[in-house]
Amino acid sequence: MSVAAKLRRKGTPIPMIKLLLFCILLFLCWPLALAALVLYPIVWILSLPFRLVGITLTGVFALVTAIFMLPVRVLRAV
Repeated sequence: MSVAAKLRRKGTPIPMIKLLLFCILLFLCWPLALAALVLYPIVWILSLPFRLVGITLTGVFALVTAIFMLPVRVLRAV
């Protein structure tokens, strides 16, 4: 289980932790923090097509699984 999932389960607000980490980075190395601030939207835009492909493939795999499991579900209902 990832750290974010553990924190989310405990009720810790993730945006607050991200802000705290960014403030620490800004204090320790402000050029890197500013570069991250500028590059984050660009990386997010570039990753959008990959996210859309991932969502599409998840739907396709769910459909294929449902098609293969349909006979089992029909026979189980009888």
